[in-house]
Order: sequence, then structure tokens, then C-alpha cells
Amino acid sequence: MVNGNPEMKKTIEVPTQLSLGNVIGNYLKMMRMEQWIKNFFVFVPLIFSKNLFSTQYFVQVIIAFIAFCLTSSLVYIMNDLVDIEQDRLHPKKKYRPIASGAISKRNAIIWLVLLGLIVIFLMTNLNLKFDLVLAGYILINILYSLVLKQLVIIDIISIAGGFMLRVLGGAFAISVYISSWLILTTLFISLFLAIMKRRSELGLSLSESNGVTRKVLSEYSISFTEQIASISAAGVIICYALYSVSERTVNYLHSENLVYTTIFVVFGIFRFMYLVYKRSKGENATEVMVTDLPMIVNVILYVLVTVYIVYF
Repeated sequence: MVNGNPEMKKTIEVPTQLSLGNVIGNYLKMMRMEQWIKNFFVFVPLIFSKNLFSTQYFVQVIIAFIAFCLTSSLVYIMNDLVDIEQDRLHPKKKYRPIASGAISKRNAIIWLVLLGLIVIFLMTNLNLKFDLVLAGYILINILYSLVLKQLVIIDIISIAGGFMLRVLGGAFAISVYISSWLILTTLFISLFLAIMKRRSELGLSLSESNGVTRKVLSEYSISFTEQIASISAAGVIICYALYSVSERTVNYLHSENLVYTTIFVVFGIFRFMYLVYKRSKGENATEVMVTDLPMIVNVILYVLVTVYIVYF
């Protein structure tokens, strides 16, 4: 009787469609697409080498950007598979698709292989130097997932290395020179974001009744992370300021005006520290960048002013 009732058939189809939408949403969530914003570091060499409006170079960097996005998703899935038990104890990470059981380990591994094949295909469209950088990025993250994330200080340096490889990858993709000062700026801003993430995680863990959920956090303290953050913040501002006034930069841009963009860098650093120390944010740097209105406005103004100075 039930099978012969057309109305009952309709009611059975609706959950199936909703389930399909949930499955797609879970896979997109597993890929952490919101984290792809970090891969915009690949565009740094394109902008400062005055090739932003070159179609050939722009296409190459877009391919490099996509390659890094898919590779970062691949790395996140690997990390979730390794950390599945720890994530289930975390107040927020326990809702991730793999930790919550929304996506099985088997399906996650299949998706991992598919992403890997796509990345390999993209690598064939770029030069060897970029391919080596991307391979190095994968290697560092594998070591991070297995060993390095448990080693105090080495863990944040490993995260910083990933950001530096993004910038180097962007330079190698279009075969342009990148200033040493710009590399140092990237290093310090990467260290800054990494240690602020640890500071935020530590604050969250101490406030939760279940204690520290990441083993390496027991090696850090609030005061220690804040000291490293202050040193890293100073390194970002000083290195960027020196880059903007260096003789090579001034001669290449035919302008000394890039120094005025330092104010946006200073504000961005101070605003991020404020959000972590006073608002208890910062565990997810991407979320801060896309949800905090003053930070969004600051980034937009920085990009617009920088492009105007470099190109016009």
C-alpha cells in the first residue's frame, strides 16, 4: 500500500535531494575553500613586478593559484585524517566532516587521490621551478601533519614556510625576480599569523573545561606567544618599510611613494592583534580577514593604493 501511494513516493524523494546537497556541502567544507584566500600570496610577485596587466603572466599565476588551492585542500584532508581523534575532542573541530563522520575515511582518501591527479595535471602546465616549490609545499605539510606540528617553535616555522613557498611559487610561475626584503616580509607575517593562531588556540583551550586539545600547546604559554607575536609584528613592519624605500624598489618603480602604504601594514598588524587579544579571535586568520569590516576596508585600500603607485 505504501509503495503504491504516489504522495508517499514524493515524500521519500525530498530527503534524498536534501541529502545530496548536504553531501556536496560536506565535501566543500572538507576542502576548506574559505582557506584559499591564503593562496593570494601567489599574486604578490605578479603585482610588484609590474606584470599585473600582462595576460600571459596573469594566466600563468591563475593556474599557479588554482594549483596551490587544490594542493592546500589536499593537505587539509590529509591533516584531518591524521588528526581525526584529536579533532573529535576539540570544541569546534569536532564538527568537521571527517571528525564528525559525515564523510568516511575511505571516501576522504578517494577524494584525496582525485585532487592529487588534478594537481599533477596542473603542474604539467607550469615550469619545473614552480613544480619543485609545490612539491616542497606538499612535503613540508606532510611532515607537519606527521611530526613537525608536535615540535614547539618548529611548528610555527613550518607554517611560515608554507606562506614563503606561495610567494616563491608565484615568482617562479612567471620567472621574475623577487626582492629579499619582500621575502623577509613574507617570513615575518607568516610567523606572526602562525603564532597568533597558537595564541588563540591556547586561549580557547584554557577557557574550555576539556583542557588543551593540541599536544604542542602545552609547550606554549600566553606570555611566550605574545612575545613572539610582538617580535614578528615588528619584523613585518620594519622589513616592509625597508623594502618600500630600498634603492632597487625606488629605481624599479620610479617612485618613492610606496613607503606610504606602510600605514596599511601597520594598521593591519595592530588590528589583528586587537582582535586576538581583546576579542578572542585569530584561530582562523581567514575568517578574521573576511568578516572584520575594518580589516576588509584596510586590505582593499592597501591593494588599490599599491596598484596605483606601482602602475600609475
